[in-house]
Amino acid sequence: MAPNQTHTSRGLYAFAVATSCTTILLLMAGALVTSNNAADSVPDWPLAYGRIIPPLIGGIRFEYAHRVLAGLVSVLTLVLAVWLAFSERRPLARRLGWTALGLVLAQAALGGFRVLEGFPSISATAHATLAQIFFITVVGLSLYLSPWWQSDLEPLEDHGSPRLRALGVWMTASILVQLVLGAAFRHGAFGIVPHLVGAGVVTVMVMWSGVSAKRRFRTVRDLRRATILLQAFFGTQLLLGGAAWWAVTAAADEVQPTSVYVILTVAHVLGGALTLAAAVIFTLTGFRLIPSAAPLGAGSGASKHTPERAGA
Repeated sequence: MAPNQTHTSRGLYAFAVATSCTTILLLMAGALVTSNNAADSVPDWPLAYGRIIPPLIGGIRFEYAHRVLAGLVSVLTLVLAVWLAFSERRPLARRLGWTALGLVLAQAALGGFRVLEGFPSISATAHATLAQIFFITVVGLSLYLSPWWQSDLEPLEDHGSPRLRALGVWMTASILVQLVLGAAFRHGAFGIVPHLVGAGVVTVMVMWSGVSAKRRFRTVRDLRRATILLQAFFGTQLLLGGAAWWAVTAAADEVQPTSVYVILTVAHVLGGALTLAAAVIFTLTGFRLIPSAAPLGAGSGASKHTPERAGA
């Protein structure tokens, strides 16, 4: 594949990564609101008790911090979209920038609806779901803007079945569905059973994808690193899931959430988001390295790449 002659500036790439990292903080702030039962601490929107800065007491602190970070992420996304529109020649990059901006604005409107109209089991679950979709959009955009993506990489041949690209897509989709189920459980839409079933499905998909990548492309450093990242986050998330469930059952009779409960449940939400991001990176790495169709006449499982160059 010929190298891209119109590389994204390092500054724009770094700004996209910074936006992704700030979004992680926003996800943590949202989890803190839920874990501290602070979702109804501020009854109005976009102001808080009719002020720009409300009294920072009780649950208002968590809700207000969430709103401030949401505003910051919105501004960063606006700057990113405009920057892309004026400096990026690739149409997909510009479209992803405007898509991210549309998602963050929709997310803000949905958050306002949650405050003003209620229906927490539905609106809060939708709010959490849209947050994850926005997050992976920005993560995917950051990878697309990276110097690695725009470098001259030797294409790989994948003759396994199903192809690694397809496995990555289905694995990522299963993780996203699992996060939706987790959000629905946290916000009281239904019980834990669908979430547990989803965890089993995700476990199978992550293991299947990881084993397939290792068997077919064990010498390709980029895929190997993406696989390690995915499995590390997923393994940690499984441990956090067990710890969070213990914390939920232990705190069932508590009037106020304990610090252990808050830490473990927020860590579990964060772990889910990072696992989803790792799945997106794994999948997009496969799409970048593996063409949509393998050349005819290639041997089964063979690859024309030079391992050292493919992982450069």
